[in-house]
Amino acid sequence: MGRALPTVEIKLVDEEGRDVPQGQIGQFISRPKQGAPGVVSEYYRDDNSTKKSFKGGWFYSGDMARMDEDGYYYLVDRKFDMIISGGENIYPQEIEAVLYKHPKILEAAVIGVPDPEWGESVKAVVVLKQGEQATAQEIMDYCREHLAGYKIPRSVDFADDLPKTDTGKILKKLIKAPYWEGKETKII
Repeated sequence: MGRALPTVEIKLVDEEGRDVPQGQIGQFISRPKQGAPGVVSEYYRDDNSTKKSFKGGWFYSGDMARMDEDGYYYLVDRKFDMIISGGENIYPQEIEAVLYKHPKILEAAVIGVPDPEWGESVKAVVVLKQGEQATAQEIMDYCREHLAGYKIPRSVDFADDLPKTDTGKILKKLIKAPYWEGKETKII
C-alpha cells in the first residue's frame, strides 16, 4: 500500500482500538493531520455506515494490514472477509493466492462457513479451467503443501462461475449467503 502521506496519520489497531506492534496485523485507520484537507468525514446519506466507520475522528477502513520496519503498509485482507476458526484469524486472500497457483483452477473464493465446533471453518469455492477435472481432496492436498494446517480448506465446492460486480470483483457476500442462511450472523 505504500507509506503514509505527510498530511495523513495512520494506525493499525486491534478489535479494542489499541495499536498493534509493528509487523502484526491490525485494522488500517486514518485521519487527517491537524489542518490538512482531503479526508472524507461521512458516507453520503448512510448514517449506519458512518457510525461504523468513523470513530473519534478516525476512519476505520475495514482493511487489515501490517507495517514493516521501514514504515511501509501491506494490505492483508478485508476485515469482513476474515475467518475466525477456533480462535485463529485466517485471511482468505492468502489461501486464494495459493489456489490461483494450482494449474487446474481458474477462479477461487475462500469463505468462512458455520462450524459447530470451531465457529467457522474454511471453505474454498473454485472454478476449474475449461476441460479440467479435480476432486475436493486434490485441492485440499495441494493447499496442505503450501499452507499451515489451520488455513487448509476443510471443504471445497466447485462452481461453473463466481458472482461478480460489473468491474469483475468476486462477490463473496453472495457466495457466503447460502451457507449462513438461517444461522446466526457472524459478528466481527
